[in-house]
Amino acid sequence: MTTHDDQLATVAEIMKETRIAVLTYIAGDGSLVSTPMGNQDFEHPGTTWFLTERDTDKVRAIQADPRVNVSYASDVGWVSLTGTARVNDDRAKLEELWDASAGAFMTGGPEDPTNVLLQVDGATAEYWESPGKVVSAIELAKGLIGRSKPDLGDNDTVEL
Repeated sequence: MTTHDDQLATVAEIMKETRIAVLTYIAGDGSLVSTPMGNQDFEHPGTTWFLTERDTDKVRAIQADPRVNVSYASDVGWVSLTGTARVNDDRAKLEELWDASAGAFMTGGPEDPTNVLLQVDGATAEYWESPGKVVSAIELAKGLIGRSKPDLGDNDTVEL
């Protein structure tokens, strides 16, 4: 039986292996909008950080309705993190997370007040742990030619 700590470790590993996450938020008209975000850091799978500019439709939409989903996908697996987001002006944290890729997409530097953190506080994370490409291909082939359901890895939802 998988423990809560094991599940959190699996979620954390998938998140760490993902370079670009996809943030989905609710626009002012009620539609869902998804945007790629550079995976910066997380202290625990329940608190995730992204860098963004303050004057964006994304920030305005999140300030009006903070409900978000962040999806992560890598060779290790997939995570769908559900929670809330908010703008955070912690300059020390922004400077800590600032890197060359941030400078390529954002104006100014970490000291520029137009650049802010987007803090996502997760409530739950659904994950699918991949057994790897080769094993997945074999299991899929077995499922296609046989009558058994392929074993494509563990799937569960964990409270954060």
